Amino acid sequence: MLSSETVPFSKSGGLADVVGALSTQLAKLGHTVTVVMPFYGSIKADDFTHVKDIRVRMLPRLENVGLFSCSLEGVEYIAVSHRLFTERKGIYGDNSFAPYGDNFYRFCLMCKAAVRIAKDRKCDILHCHDWTAGLATWLARQEGLKCSTVLTVHNLAYMGDFPRYDALTSDFEPTGRMLTGSGFGRRINLLKTGLEYADRITTVSPTYAKEIQTKEQGCGLEDLLSARKDVLYGIINGIDTEEWNPAEDRFFSEHFCAEDLCGKKKLKARVQKDFGLEVNPDIPLFSMISRLAEQKGFGPLLDGDYSALERIVSEKNCQFIIIGTGDKRYENRLKDIASRHSNLSVNIVFSQALSHLVEGGSDFFLMPSKYEPCGLNQMYSLRYGTIPLAHRTGGLNDTITDITADPENGNGFLFDNVWSDEIVSTVSKAVSFYQDKEAMNRAIVNGMKCDFSWKKSAHQYEDIYKNALGGNQL
Repeated sequence: MLSSETVPFSKSGGLADVVGALSTQLAKLGHTVTVVMPFYGSIKADDFTHVKDIRVRMLPRLENVGLFSCSLEGVEYIAVSHRLFTERKGIYGDNSFAPYGDNFYRFCLMCKAAVRIAKDRKCDILHCHDWTAGLATWLARQEGLKCSTVLTVHNLAYMGDFPRYDALTSDFEPTGRMLTGSGFGRRINLLKTGLEYADRITTVSPTYAKEIQTKEQGCGLEDLLSARKDVLYGIINGIDTEEWNPAEDRFFSEHFCAEDLCGKKKLKARVQKDFGLEVNPDIPLFSMISRLAEQKGFGPLLDGDYSALERIVSEKNCQFIIIGTGDKRYENRLKDIASRHSNLSVNIVFSQALSHLVEGGSDFFLMPSKYEPCGLNQMYSLRYGTIPLAHRTGGLNDTITDITADPENGNGFLFDNVWSDEIVSTVSKAVSFYQDKEAMNRAIVNGMKCDFSWKKSAHQYEDIYKNALGGNQL
């Protein structure tokens, strides 16, 4: 595995969770797994042992790189140590709005070190994650590695787009297949590089694998992805079913399961009280736990003098809890609406404990994302008996069975367009549905019985690896 971040050592988003969890599960299935990652300054050095030093050719010099090793749950983690990693505060930048100007050089250094390690270890598969690892698929071919390469696209919108000059500082001349744009505007694109040269490509849901082949969501690479569709696969991410387990959740004592939902009712009452809402089991409780961003649907939810959210809390007999941080415009708008409505609780905070409480205590969970490669919150919600309302896109479409279309097996509500009226209409449908207790309980149990474990996803990755190796066993 090659990744710019992985739990439990470094994390800026869901990529880190996937790499850590998938690697651990593959090790449990009997594979020898090594994760190569940068040795950031935030990583505790005492956990690692120095293995050796290598020299990586860059320009204008050979760079001295230290390799440090640590084993955890059957997985070996090799941290690539260099001052460009160890002396920085962040992973990609000091904050999410200011990436480091030398990121091309940094992650090229990581890729070159990783390919050296893969060659020395005679690995079968080099599995690269997102744009930061994209160059390794080309380097593996250049170095004559016998292994097969797999590239996973976690979010196509993040490509690693840089001036062509940056490639020269890293001691290689880019091929035409690495470039995007035209004329003097041509730039090197590290994700495109990975897509061009990987033996197999995966992304984080079957629907997203289809969506990125369209102009609407292909980010300019739809033609390339369509041309490589025969080696493009969608695999839903798993979730940590020990961390997210309503029967044993460490953040609340009102535990419950599909066979006994009494604890969920008690937890709802607690959540209503803790968030300043009327404690009333007959009022449906909706929630959102999200980054406050346009991609997550907050534009259609909040825009306009009389926004969709204000219509919901004004006109519908319901309660609403929103937890998250992000765009200041959305933060201020949410606070303004909440100041006028006692049935809306807005919490501008990121809190793991509150996330667990609200996921478990809510009746419905709203996800109006414009696009969602995989999504995790809908899986957490289903596992906690909270019915998701979501845009029919990406992993949301693959994990939610629409109640309207399939009342017996449905576990959520899907809507086709992220429009204000459609969001309001779907919430209204859920408010009415709440009155049918038998149907509610059926949908809750349907959701809680879904299997979102990493074991299922890891077996699918095994199949991809074997396919990449020409059907040979690992």
